Amino acid sequence: MSEHTNNSNQESAISVRAMDIITALVFIAIGLTVMVGSLKLGASWGADGPEAGYFPFYISLIILLSSTVTLYQAAIVNKKKKTESFVDSEPLKQIMAVLLPAIVFVLGVQLIGIYVSSAFYIAIFMVWLGKYPIWKAVAVSVGVSAALYLMFEFWFQVPLPHGSWFNPLEFVGVN
Repeated sequence: MSEHTNNSNQESAISVRAMDIITALVFIAIGLTVMVGSLKLGASWGADGPEAGYFPFYISLIILLSSTVTLYQAAIVNKKKKTESFVDSEPLKQIMAVLLPAIVFVLGVQLIGIYVSSAFYIAIFMVWLGKYPIWKAVAVSVGVSAALYLMFEFWFQVPLPHGSWFNPLEFVGVN
């Protein structure tokens, strides 16, 4: 969260004002969603005390009000923040280089299981960002995944996700 303006030689990817507006809108949506759900549960004071949605309703009301104030300040009052950089292009690229593969990894855990997804994730990061040779990346990623499999499945006897869509471990006789 940079305090500098665009006087530097790096190009801003997004301004502080834009991020304030986006964040306020997201929290307004969350507040409204929780508020509607709380009303369905009952958000009043019953004969035996507060109903199930009483506290979530008032918490979401606070979130909604504070987000509305933030939105008003960002959109109307603080127009000077339009020139302040929230994040520059190069750091944003570095963040996305880690965030996007992490999202793919989480989806991979659901679809093909944690052990195979972890092997791919570790190997890709070792080769792509760490600049390691492919053979080292494969050896480490398979070794780590095998160690995790043995530790969780046999030692702790806690099965981790094997994949709901496709379980590649079935090909080697692992259920």
